[in-house]
Amino acid sequence: MSKQRRRDQTLTVRLTAKEKEHIQKCAATAKMSVTDYLVALSIKTEIRVSENLKPLLIELKRIGNNINQLAAKANSGVNVIDLHDVVQAQRDLYDALMQIAGKR
Repeated sequence: MSKQRRRDQTLTVRLTAKEKEHIQKCAATAKMSVTDYLVALSIKTEIRVSENLKPLLIELKRIGNNINQLAAKANSGVNVIDLHDVVQAQRDLYDALMQIAGKR
């Protein structure tokens, strides 16, 4: 952070005593003032908001149904169960979630 800039705005935040103490400890550990710590943290931290998770949730429910059906068959003594489709669906869902999280 530049020491030259003038800070002439305030922002009031309500916290619990534990939250305040935690922030103060983190700032001290980073050898920063609370203000510098919070500003740096807010600039560095990216928050991703997904607008529409409905298709992923529907797919997750379908996969859950498939897993329940496979478990029922396995419990009834059926020994031939092909899990390739379930595994691939899980991989696809994982990839989609990682993309939303910005990790791929």
